[in-house]
Amino acid sequence: MILAMCSSYYDASGSIKNLDDGERMTFELTIQGMAASSLRCIALAHKKIPEEEQEISEGRQKLIEESLTLIGLVGIKDPGRPRVRKAVEDCQYAGVNVRMITGDNVFTARAIATECGILRPDQDMNDEVVVEGEVFRNYTPEERMEKVDKIRVMARSSPFDKLLMVQCLKQKGHVVAVTGDGTNDAPALKEADIGLYVDSGHRSGEGELRLHHLG
Repeated sequence: MILAMCSSYYDASGSIKNLDDGERMTFELTIQGMAASSLRCIALAHKKIPEEEQEISEGRQKLIEESLTLIGLVGIKDPGRPRVRKAVEDCQYAGVNVRMITGDNVFTARAIATECGILRPDQDMNDEVVVEGEVFRNYTPEERMEKVDKIRVMARSSPFDKLLMVQCLKQKGHVVAVTGDGTNDAPALKEADIGLYVDSGHRSGEGELRLHHLG
């Protein structure tokens, strides 16, 4: 995280202040608050480089990413399509268990899943319905098989985590359908009983949505 690379920050008056543990915690809580409101948080920071180090030379090492000064935090809303919640409800009514696997952090993933109806607002989060990809990946094979049916949201996941989820569900005897919109989703799409590649065109909101069946 960018915040972890910072040792100072700009206050409201534009003065540079030392980023102590108390202020760091304040920023972390702000980030968590944004994520809980389904905002994707971007941290902006910079670092002053001495003039003698600014010379560009062949084979120059990468800039050391530490002692940065935090400029500010920006929250970006990426709303779901208007009909997503109804589509999730229709699937659930038909007996289809809908799961969300995303690269977002736990707080953002949980908020988006609640907005979409994948999670209930009063859902008990201590029941392992939301996990991080790394946690799922590090379960023993026996633990994964025991817990996979409970999981509704996987956050901070990699393409391998998504593939692992599909494999576990199939081993449990489920018929698995997967949607994806990028090349990283290819392994899970191929492994699934039904793989749907979602091509949203130029993403202007006006483009035609095309589904390609890969099963």
